Amino acid sequence: MIFKKINRIICISLTVAFVNLVNCQETEKVEVKENSWNLFKKDGTLILQSVKHAYTQPLKWEKDDWLTAGGIVAGTAFMYIYDEQTSEYFVNQNKNAPQMLKEIGWYYGSPQNFFMISAGIYGYGLFAKNEAFRHTGVLIISSAVATGLIQTISKNAFGRARPSQDVGSRKFKFMSKESGYHSFPSGHSILSFTASHAIAKQFKNIWVKGGIYTVGLIAPVSRLWAGAHWLTDVTLGMVLGVVIVDGIDNFLQQKQNNSKEKLINWNVNIGVGNIGLIGTF
Repeated sequence: MIFKKINRIICISLTVAFVNLVNCQETEKVEVKENSWNLFKKDGTLILQSVKHAYTQPLKWEKDDWLTAGGIVAGTAFMYIYDEQTSEYFVNQNKNAPQMLKEIGWYYGSPQNFFMISAGIYGYGLFAKNEAFRHTGVLIISSAVATGLIQTISKNAFGRARPSQDVGSRKFKFMSKESGYHSFPSGHSILSFTASHAIAKQFKNIWVKGGIYTVGLIAPVSRLWAGAHWLTDVTLGMVLGVVIVDGIDNFLQQKQNNSKEKLINWNVNIGVGNIGLIGTF
């Protein structure tokens, strides 16, 4: 199918573009002593630690964090009031929406293509010993695991009806196994925006960031066109992706900084008339 080919080209192009752009940036040359297998095992442990951090971090929230969470809940509640009106608007645009964008939205947010992108980024970083790519790959995979479990439990627990069911936005079948009642939150929105946000964070150029975020928005909008989700489903899915990615990225950065500090050996140098502290790294 022509759109499947287009989708594969897009996935490959995103990975290749990411390779070229990152390699063009100035990075420090670091001698790598570990082989790929050891790095892979270390990254596997790091992924598990990152997922654990994502789930336990709310226990350490401070006042500002709770205010942010409250703002998200309040915003979602406000949009919930207009879910049916906004759904009607987007569904009405479906006939005129570009078919290519709808296909891209479906495939970019699907698990198999998400795996292609994340595996491509991480695989290059692992075998090329590129720290930027390894970090991004670990960040995407960790975030996807954390958000994936949340959205799987939520879909079944809430059992919210999809717009296509024609029963309204306030119809719930708690603990339902029916796919028509798995609207909240949007899995496509979570995966596509998790990947886009994790990749965009690696760049400083606003135009590059904008392009990556634009691609990430295609899946959420396409799900609204298709009547597969309500506005609150896709919005909260994207917000969840951003929050998880940012939290795990901070955790990984902290781990990396702590690792660098441990690599510095401090020695006291005492001589005639002077005393100094020398760090060897």
